[in-house]
Amino acid sequence: MQILGILAFVVALLISVMIHEFGHYLTAKHYGMKVSEFFLGFGKRIFSRQRGETEFGIKAIPAGGYCRIEGMTPRDSMPEGEESRAFYRASSGRKLVVLGAGSFLHFVIGYVLLFTLFAAVGTTQVLPIIGEVIKGSAAQSAGMQVGDEITSINGKKITDWYNDVHTIRNSHGKELSFEIMRDGQKLIITATPRLETVDGQKRYLLGIINEAGVRRSGIFTSFKNAGIVTKDFLVESVKSLAKLPSKIPALWGQTVNGQTRDANGLVGVVGVARVSGQAIGSGDLSVMERLATFILIIASLNIFVGLFNLLPILPLDGGHMAVAIIDEIRAFAARLRGRPRPAAIDVTVLTPITMVVFVILAALTVLLLVADIVNPVVLNL
Repeated sequence: MQILGILAFVVALLISVMIHEFGHYLTAKHYGMKVSEFFLGFGKRIFSRQRGETEFGIKAIPAGGYCRIEGMTPRDSMPEGEESRAFYRASSGRKLVVLGAGSFLHFVIGYVLLFTLFAAVGTTQVLPIIGEVIKGSAAQSAGMQVGDEITSINGKKITDWYNDVHTIRNSHGKELSFEIMRDGQKLIITATPRLETVDGQKRYLLGIINEAGVRRSGIFTSFKNAGIVTKDFLVESVKSLAKLPSKIPALWGQTVNGQTRDANGLVGVVGVARVSGQAIGSGDLSVMERLATFILIIASLNIFVGLFNLLPILPLDGGHMAVAIIDEIRAFAARLRGRPRPAAIDVTVLTPITMVVFVILAALTVLLLVADIVNPVVLNL
């Protein structure tokens, strides 16, 4: 089962990468740019088919994919008569759209997965079903029983126990009317919550412990909740990226010295795949809970990757976007001075900087790979 989870993660990751590249492909074609190749994987060509001017296919190493847009720099040669279709000749606005399309679709994938989670799979929620009645409590005195489902309080229908329970909390000791379903029959029970001390705080309590289970949300609630969680993931991703440099020393110690791996620390692709396998293979979770956990992992990963790809450093898309923005700033400054638009920045000039960043990212990737193998993160599922 754990192997199935790892394979599912690999497939989901490859699909996400190809959707990212498809974003570049669609926007580039929309603006008339020449796209010559669209491949899944790298290395030796296994299969390909020509469709129009673009060659689609699969290569031997399934470690991602790419979309080849011709004329990325002024030094790239273009077929005669198609010079105007070079990427570098496009306006800065069009460049930004093409470059940002990949990350945008990562965010869309994350949101759609979260919407699917809430609307189709369901999330673990506190249910309005009584799992235990506390001895001597107001609930016991009122005659409530294990298995009773509370459908309304004071005539207000229960839609979300997490929020509806505040009616009890804010009762101030006044009698409440509960509509209850018991063995298919509707009952009306009145009970007066009692003031109790819980964790040092005084609250009005009924004296029941609710069951928890997986439940789906309505369409509109799912739209809203997916947006809220997407926002939360974005905020957490920003925080993680800001803390990334400070976590590298700890990762080194966990890798080389065998220190306990921090579950909230840096994790590579192998580590996330292993965690996905643990989630799918966990015997302590129901099938729907396993699926929900897997969807959360893939959704959060897409949102993080989308944001990471927007970092203003080459060779990431964000680095190319930063160059396009600087080009436009230079053009604006030239207009103010009554001068012609300067030539676009040739990113090949920045190759030394790109290589330094590439080496740093490659070194971090290798460190994460070793850490995920010799000292993997283990979830308590």
